[in-house]
Amino acid sequence: MSAQYPVARPRRLRRSQALRRMVSGTRLHAADLILPLFVKEGIDAPQPVASMPGVSQHTRDSLRKAAHDAAEAGVGGLILFGIPAVKDATGSAADDPDGILQVALREVTAEVGDALVVMADTCLDEFTDHGHCGILTPSGEVDNDATLERYASIALAQADAGSQMIAPSGMMDGQVGAIRAALDGAGHADVPILSYSVKYASAFFGPFREAAECAPQFGDRSTHQQDPAGPLEEALREVRLDLAEGADAVMVKPALAYLDVITRVRDAVDVPVAAYQVSGEYAMVEAAAANGWIDRDRTIMESLVAIKRAGADMILTYWATEVARQL
Repeated sequence: MSAQYPVARPRRLRRSQALRRMVSGTRLHAADLILPLFVKEGIDAPQPVASMPGVSQHTRDSLRKAAHDAAEAGVGGLILFGIPAVKDATGSAADDPDGILQVALREVTAEVGDALVVMADTCLDEFTDHGHCGILTPSGEVDNDATLERYASIALAQADAGSQMIAPSGMMDGQVGAIRAALDGAGHADVPILSYSVKYASAFFGPFREAAECAPQFGDRSTHQQDPAGPLEEALREVRLDLAEGADAVMVKPALAYLDVITRVRDAVDVPVAAYQVSGEYAMVEAAAANGWIDRDRTIMESLVAIKRAGADMILTYWATEVARQL
């Protein structure tokens, strides 16, 4: 039994910055942060993303500079998203050895791959002309098993290009197993998989779809991404399935609206847990700060600390380089 007021005074441990720092229960490190970066084929200057102030679609040159800046700041990793000049129904540019994503992976890994982890998003939505995450049936449904074949091929192309981690985000049943088998069979048994195991059909993804040019041309992704109102047990089942198929780490996406899910996943597994602070979270803070409604820097840090406190070991955030410099 602890003492009661007036003997007990919790404010004693909050009297100074040094005291607060000493007893802090949540510590954020630069190495915890992963920076998402977009690289677009066929542009000669970075293209700002209107709905994400401070974020751009990069050229290969500006991508390398952004990667160097992140490495110098101590950021733990980068995740690359490629936007090809030509899209088609099967997303053929996604596994093209000379496609924009593979070229970018080779260049970035060669330059900063010893300083941080370089990985790529493994999906099809940035590469298909219909904007969906997989191969479509004649009726317009996403064909799960046909899509697995494409994911396996994309993962191999990324690993061959130097990707140090594979990050499948399409939420297809069996995607981790298909990718793990393909990697192992091709001599890439040492390449880990960070699976987007718990990814919700979220309204918070809106600005990302402008940045990656991947908005669905019809319908939505509710048949494969999870229902925001779905039971927590469904999220845990997805995690267990991915781990059984060979995932080395798992992710929850989005982050702030799903802190309870992050905590439940963290409690349930013995592998690293990542959380993606998504484009909508970023855009809301930037917009509110631009209007003078919130303190931008404090809000950014508070949101990241909340995600860390919920149980995330790694946080994907568009503020990674900026925050790493402050840390």
